[in-house]
Amino acid sequence: MNKAIVLTGITTTGTPHLGNYVGAIRPAIAASKDANVAPFYFLADYHALIKCQEPEKIRKSSREIAATWLALGLDTSNTVFYRQSDVPEIMELAWMLCCVTAKGLMNRAHAYKSAVAENEQDGEHDPDKGISMGLFSYPILMAADILMFNASKVPVGKDQIQHIEMARDIAGRFNHIYGEHFVLPEAIIEENGATLAGLDGRKMSKSYNNAIPLFESEKKLRKLINKIKTNSLEPGEPKDPNGCTLFSLYQAFASKAETDEIRRRYAEGISWGEMKQILFEYINNHIAPARERYEALMQAPAHIEEELQEGARKARAISVPFIKTLREAVGISRISL
Repeated sequence: MNKAIVLTGITTTGTPHLGNYVGAIRPAIAASKDANVAPFYFLADYHALIKCQEPEKIRKSSREIAATWLALGLDTSNTVFYRQSDVPEIMELAWMLCCVTAKGLMNRAHAYKSAVAENEQDGEHDPDKGISMGLFSYPILMAADILMFNASKVPVGKDQIQHIEMARDIAGRFNHIYGEHFVLPEAIIEENGATLAGLDGRKMSKSYNNAIPLFESEKKLRKLINKIKTNSLEPGEPKDPNGCTLFSLYQAFASKAETDEIRRRYAEGISWGEMKQILFEYINNHIAPARERYEALMQAPAHIEEELQEGARKARAISVPFIKTLREAVGISRISL
């Protein structure tokens, strides 16, 4: 049986937080143990250069993200876990794809259009001011990530659907010119995927500065949870769990029975202080074993690198012969043996 290839990229520009864990990492770790799927997970360090020109930040983030996924139990025996920059064939394919991609298609990319609109709103004479070719051609590199391994399924958020559609367009154009080489990828949208609220009630995000780092120390975790905004209802007054950040965080980790019990406590008027203590203890107990493994891995960078290099070997066992085939297809080959 041919396994479905599922590919996910992780941008290396920050420290993983609880929202990342619940929304993306936890389901991906579970998928890594599915014998019917061939998962490809990669650190998208070249993509990170589009938004970040701080080398140390990218290096630190790469290390933290790799350690996080390994500490949480990623099954590397069933998964290809690699760093994008360790597979140079991806960049070569990106150029081949650039040469068949219409500029007009890239003009329609949401990120580019948003940047142009912002410039126009600010009264800039040059609508492209500050826009790099990295931002403009980002969807082409994303297409290369996907098409290099002929991933049939790509889990993405709704804001990334357009990029998968573009990858399909680009693959179709290449196939039309040079023959059938690429599978057309399909976007997999988690309609019921969990989105956590942050300290201020908005979506948890590094850009909002409202995130709770996944492996924060116990002391700092308690302090951050105590900072979560609540309303002014007193102890004993019934409280509505819907829309409550404390409840949504608890629900993301607890079982249905545990969640129902807390819902009952809300109706009885649980105090915010008690709820924050319950939430801290529950999350801390949940992540403590993985936090211990994470801290050990952060002290053993050689082991992290070994895992990434093993993933790169698996990836290049596919990419090296495939790029050779693609070179032949486009007419780049030796004149004689």
